[in-house]
Amino acid sequence: MSNRTMSVEPMERAEQRDVSPLVKWMTIAAWSLLAIGLVLSLISIEQFSDKNYTLMIGVGFMVGSVHVYVIRTAIHLVHSRNMAKSE
Repeated sequence: MSNRTMSVEPMERAEQRDVSPLVKWMTIAAWSLLAIGLVLSLISIEQFSDKNYTLMIGVGFMVGSVHVYVIRTAIHLVHSRNMAKSE
């Protein structure tokens, strides 16, 4: 068994990716999901139990909106750091 050594040089990126449309779209999606979740939850708040499917789906939409917004923030921060490093 032999080991081969190889040098790896970082590749030059020809163009930087613009993530601002993705970030904007994800922001709109997160706020939309939150609004849908609030509407669904408020429609059927009178029967507060786990058998109330409309309420549970509304809570799911609200939790999902938080996840979308966190992923959007992570993408934005990573891209900002990469842009700062390249300058």
